[in-house]
Amino acid sequence: MSKNKPASFTPYFTEDDAGQVRTAFLAAGHQEGYASISELIEAATLREVRRLARKYNHSRTWDPAPPGTLRPGQRTREEQR
Repeated sequence: MSKNKPASFTPYFTEDDAGQVRTAFLAAGHQEGYASISELIEAATLREVRRLARKYNHSRTWDPAPPGTLRPGQRTREEQR
């Protein structure tokens, strides 16, 4: 998990996906070295961010987007279509 002061994000999962995340953590999280479900979600997210940077940003880290850049909350049903 990040050693710096954490920034706050709230990932949204469907009920089924949330159940899978919880079950994966309970079944294997400690064996994989995750101390918390947040640590598992953070590690998975950062792996994906690095993959996206390799693919779309010439393997360079992204310039950080400041807090408040993103609209809060889930996308509307219309936006998801």
